Amino acid sequence: MGVKLGKVVTKKFSNQEICVEIEESVRGEDIYIVQSWCGEINDNLMELLIMINACKIASASRVTAVIPCFPYACQDKKDKSRAPILARLVANMLSVAGVDHIITMDLHASQIQGFFDIPVDNLYAEPAVLKWIKKNISEWRNCTIASPDTGGAKSDLHCRPLNVDFALIHKEWKKAK
Repeated sequence: MGVKLGKVVTKKFSNQEICVEIEESVRGEDIYIVQSWCGEINDNLMELLIMINACKIASASRVTAVIPCFPYACQDKKDKSRAPILARLVANMLSVAGVDHIITMDLHASQIQGFFDIPVDNLYAEPAVLKWIKKNISEWRNCTIASPDTGGAKSDLHCRPLNVDFALIHKEWKKAK
């Protein structure tokens, strides 16, 4: 793409606090921060928040967070009397950090976009996934697409262009003691 990566150092102190150092000027720049969500989700979230804030404090003109898998997206509504709405909390934290724009993929629920007062682009993987299946799975016409729960039942819509079977798995969560 012809875009160079910025020089950023992240480290942890002995008390596990995260430190982010932006090692070049971002003044007046349009910054894109792509954050991985592999590994420790809370550490990754803090790292993203700190990077956004560091760029804004260093006078970046605009900061876009590219968040392929939005953290805490499944906790998008109050399903019990004292349950927090953590997707909303994450949205608030990103806003307070100073992010100007969010790019994410396949949000668990579209209402999460409404948790923000800034632009949120929710991209969909479906076209790329369908193309990949047709190209890489020789017997794709004989496959069944399965969803792990009713929340993923919209996967049925994704498999319709393939004209293949769809299965829905019933799962139960056991309460923690």
